[in-house]
Amino acid sequence: QVQLVESGGGLVQPGGSLRLSCAASGSIFSIYSMDWYRQAPGKQRDKVATITSGGKTNYADSVKGRFTISRDNAKITVYLQMNSLKPEDTAVYYCNLKGMLVTNDNFDSWGQGTQVTVSS
Repeated sequence: QVQLVESGGGLVQPGGSLRLSCAASGSIFSIYSMDWYRQAPGKQRDKVATITSGGKTNYADSVKGRFTISRDNAKITVYLQMNSLKPEDTAVYYCNLKGMLVTNDNFDSWGQGTQVTVSS
């Protein structure tokens, strides 16, 4: 089993910044990818950013140039630095990790979600 604990959400004014963290624990052998998703009320959950095991990153067009995904392999933690936040960034943000357990089974785990609200 893999557990993901998210932190860093909150209320911020437009133009402000937040940094989300997602720490993983469990019998992890390797991680294929680490992703951040978000879901606004009444909308589907969309991928925001991805970082692969090789460090390659990809972003949704709506956040390019404003958000940065990074990872700390030693801490098995993925971060999302969010700058120049806009009201339309308001959503619950979820981390997602895919990888392999020490048992050679693949896993696909989600964090509990953290609320980000951008409002004046």
